[in-house]
Amino acid sequence: MTMQKLQSKDFYRTADLALAAALSLFVPLEAIDKTDYRRAYFVFPHSEELDELVAAFWRKELKVEPQAYFDELRAIKTRLYAQN
Repeated sequence: MTMQKLQSKDFYRTADLALAAALSLFVPLEAIDKTDYRRAYFVFPHSEELDELVAAFWRKELKVEPQAYFDELRAIKTRLYAQN
């Protein structure tokens, strides 16, 4: 996937690892954008459902199973630090 496609309005990007782990329990993580050497961005397909999940996360209303969240956090960190 090209960087231009990743930056379109069809995608939601966040640098927040905790948010990315929570979102990826509901929506597939499309990619991890590491083009900025200072920060990685987690890229998700943009949708109304995603907007609702993000809002629920920041309102502290999003409920997830703790072990599933921990496992997803570990999986995302593995992808983040994997050599490309």
